[in-house]
Amino acid sequence: MKIKIASMCILILMLLFSMTGCVYFNLNPTPTPVKTVTPTAIMADWVTPDVSSGTEISKYPDFIPLVEQVRPSVVAIDVTVVSFDVLSGSVPQEGSGSGWIIDESGLIVTNNHIVSGAESITITLDDGRSFQAAIIRTDRVSDIAVLKINASGLKAAKIGNSTQLKVGQWVMAMGNSLGRGISATKGIVSNLDVTIRVSIWEALYNLIQTDAPINPGNSGGPLFNLAGEVVGITSVKVAEVGVEGTGYAISMDQALPIITDLVKIGYYSRPWIGVSLYSVDSIVVLRYRLSVDKGALVTRVAAGSPADKIGIKPGDVITAIDNKAVANVAELNKILHNYQIGQSVTLTYYQGIAPNTVTITLAASPPP
Repeated sequence: MKIKIASMCILILMLLFSMTGCVYFNLNPTPTPVKTVTPTAIMADWVTPDVSSGTEISKYPDFIPLVEQVRPSVVAIDVTVVSFDVLSGSVPQEGSGSGWIIDESGLIVTNNHIVSGAESITITLDDGRSFQAAIIRTDRVSDIAVLKINASGLKAAKIGNSTQLKVGQWVMAMGNSLGRGISATKGIVSNLDVTIRVSIWEALYNLIQTDAPINPGNSGGPLFNLAGEVVGITSVKVAEVGVEGTGYAISMDQALPIITDLVKIGYYSRPWIGVSLYSVDSIVVLRYRLSVDKGALVTRVAAGSPADKIGIKPGDVITAIDNKAVANVAELNKILHNYQIGQSVTLTYYQGIAPNTVTITLAASPPP
């Protein structure tokens, strides 16, 4: 029996060896002849196109002279903000933004959100000189700020008429992109008169939308037309997955009156009815048992204000102005934005379940 088993093992090993040997001995089979095909012409009589002489390029804007013209009017802004940490206490944090010179005496325009709450604000000019902001005036609602530095003989930027802008028009943004110094990007006007909600209560109106690349640090910088005139102040960028080339600038026709008041008065007055408001939503409806599901809930009424004089009280809900529906606080502010101080409007509001319609004269908002 053992002999048979041994014989079978030997036989199996011989078969395996012979099979393995087949693999080794056939590593170099006879090569198959390869057919060689010579390519033929696609078009034997085709003529190579002439290379352009470059004369057509003159039809497109040359941004080099524009950059050289306006660059001295653009500034970099660096700020230090102190935040608080439970473990470390006060922690200074640095940020950067942009601005531009509106007056040779040292007036700088930028965004409020860049300088708000800053412990120190350093402005660096194109020639390398740095200054600390000596005076700061801001308007939170419009996101505009004006700074004053102790300098003179600066090159002020020219102001353009943003009401003449057209969709498709070339524009150039300049600013302290990524905090790395002044750089320029170009694009076109993508849309006009855009409204962007920046919070539940506030929105920015009459914005210029552009596809000029805008990055962190560009905020507060100028948006130029091809004449080298400031037509907007870069303010907002939509940063969402799948969103590209969507930046916004405050139009100069919107900004200039605010800048003027910040310089000449110290603050900007808006049409005011004298109430603090909260947007009505489903939670607010349940909490205060409101009879309407949209509008602006009055939370406080200033003594002696237009609202106080006509009998509006906390708990009332404003639902329309001049028959324009008010769904929330942002819409109310947008409607009032189109009126002037001293104008009278028709106000619709609910006091309990009773609707009321009254005429109210808009006053000037008090100093902040």
